[in-house]
Amino acid sequence: MNITYQLEPDLTAEDFRQVLMATSLGARRPVDNLPRLHDMLRNASLIVTARENGRIVGVSRAMTDFAFCCYLSDLAVDETVQRQGIGKKLIDETKRHAGGDNIMLLLLAAPDAETYYPKIGMTHMPACWAIKRAG
Repeated sequence: MNITYQLEPDLTAEDFRQVLMATSLGARRPVDNLPRLHDMLRNASLIVTARENGRIVGVSRAMTDFAFCCYLSDLAVDETVQRQGIGKKLIDETKRHAGGDNIMLLLLAAPDAETYYPKIGMTHMPACWAIKRAG
């Protein structure tokens, strides 16, 4: 498998939708609203993609201050290529571009992925608070 990882700040909403639909995240993201997906991408600080021979197979979308913290909002890897280290590499690349060891990377796990993160060395943080979005 030939996977390339890159910063892709101009990722299209269509490509983003494609990879979301190939994962369990598709059920929890506004995949039928391309203008909203477009806004989600344009307002992110970092977008790292994984592509196999040009085909998008993974994406990391994050917000960061590049100095102290980074919130990894979306980590999606096409289910047909999971368990090959792509998610871990996307996280590593996101952290590297966000500030490396100077930042704390945070994310909220999708229910289907909760057991994945401890396996790659992430620490569970039990205190999280949210004001949910209206839609």
